[in-house]
Amino acid sequence: MSLRSGRAVSRAGVAVSGDGGSGPLRSHPSRLAAARLAILHYHSLISSELMRSSTLCGVPRKPDRPGTDRVRWRIRHSLMFDTQPAAPVHHGTGSPQSGLRHFASLVRSSIPPMHPGGRPIVAAVGTAALLVRAITGQGALLGALATLGVAAFFREPTRVTPKRAGIVVAPADGLVSTVGEAEPPAELGLPPNRLPRVSVFLSVLDVHVQRIPLDARVEHVVYRPGKFLSADLDKASQDNERMTVLLRGTDGHQLAVVQIAGLLARRIVCDVSEGAEVAAGQTYGLIRFGSRVDTYLPIGARVLVEPGQRTIGGETVIAQLPPAPR
Repeated sequence: MSLRSGRAVSRAGVAVSGDGGSGPLRSHPSRLAAARLAILHYHSLISSELMRSSTLCGVPRKPDRPGTDRVRWRIRHSLMFDTQPAAPVHHGTGSPQSGLRHFASLVRSSIPPMHPGGRPIVAAVGTAALLVRAITGQGALLGALATLGVAAFFREPTRVTPKRAGIVVAPADGLVSTVGEAEPPAELGLPPNRLPRVSVFLSVLDVHVQRIPLDARVEHVVYRPGKFLSADLDKASQDNERMTVLLRGTDGHQLAVVQIAGLLARRIVCDVSEGAEVAAGQTYGLIRFGSRVDTYLPIGARVLVEPGQRTIGGETVIAQLPPAPR
């Protein structure tokens, strides 16, 4: 190869690079073919020199494998006549932007939403933390932790409710404190028969939203004021402030769910009204800061949980209903 007027020219007189200058090779098909011819030419020269050197040094030449000439012809044909640009190589399954979007979606899905009843309280705590920081210049970390803690208290995680017929799911997250029989709340006006009852105690760290235990229609919603004893005590079912919801299941069974305020709880939120059609696992209420939820089952129901067992609201099956009444 020689240089003429700033261009690289092969011995065959074919320009290999540039357009009269020393710039990079352009992707015009004829120029690509010329470049490939030059590469083949020098490849042949180098191969010949290597073979001659090995012969002079006394190293015998190894015989070519069968089909070597055909492979060489295909390589030369590809270099001479294939003018299509090579496809870009992509490493991984997607662009960095798509990976970041996927990671962000995973983070969002792992953070549960907040119940609307807790938003005013979280906003108040956050505002107070900002005021303390503005006045004193301190307490930023403590205020942020307090705001996050209150927000976590009002979380409302997504739950997958079993769809089997004839079952009752837990209305709340927590610890099964008592399993036994008791008379239903007097304000419902039901006969004073002792019914199977499952009581779930909610600590400050538990999820504090309540869920419907079965597909039903709301027959009564009754509020009763009362005391604020510790919710883990048995007498809290009778003495404490409470909100009772009487349900009529789609199979005809009656079932009562009672939200009971605790030692720290001062506010019971119930979002359903009489006559509403509700579904199992649906969020219907909230008790703020420690509480208890009692479920009164129909006579003949088989309780499937034991005291000391933890329940997941809307998912844990706590009872099997008897055959539908006729």
